Amino acid sequence: MASQPSVGLLSKWYSWLDLFDSDYSVTDRQALNSRKTTMVHKHKGENSMSKLNRIMRFMVCFALITAFMGCATTQKRESTGQYVDDSVITTKVKAAIFNESTLKTLQINVKTYQGKVQLSGFVDSAQSVTKAGEVARNVENVISVKNDLLVK
Repeated sequence: MASQPSVGLLSKWYSWLDLFDSDYSVTDRQALNSRKTTMVHKHKGENSMSKLNRIMRFMVCFALITAFMGCATTQKRESTGQYVDDSVITTKVKAAIFNESTLKTLQINVKTYQGKVQLSGFVDSAQSVTKAGEVARNVENVISVKNDLLVK
C-alpha cells in the first residue's frame, strides 16, 4: 500500500478498503487515490467557505445586537397615560401658583415630564423663588421640582 495523506474518515475508509480488498488492479488503486485527493480538496474548500460564512453571520449578528442595545438605553417618549398625567400635574401646579397671592402677578412657566416639574421664568425676590418651589412640591403626584426661576 502506497503512503497516502490521512484526512479524516474518508481516507481511513479508503485505507481500510485497500487493506482488505486486494482484487484491485494498479489502475484501480490509482483511480481511488486520485478520487481521494479530489474529494479531500473539495472537502477542504467547503470547510473554508463554511467557516467564512459562519464568521460573516457572527459579525452581522454582533453588529445588529450592538445597534439594538445602543438604541434601547433609555425611553425618550411618554405613553399617552403619562402625558395626560403630566398635563394634569402642570395644570394643578399653575393653579396653585396662581392661587398664591405673592406669586399671582409673576411670570412663571411650568413644564412636567414623568412627574418631575420644572419651574422657569422671572420673579421679584429670592423669597418668591423659594415660595414657588414649595407650592409646586405640595401638589399631588409631583415627584420632584427643578427650580430654575431667576430674580430680576
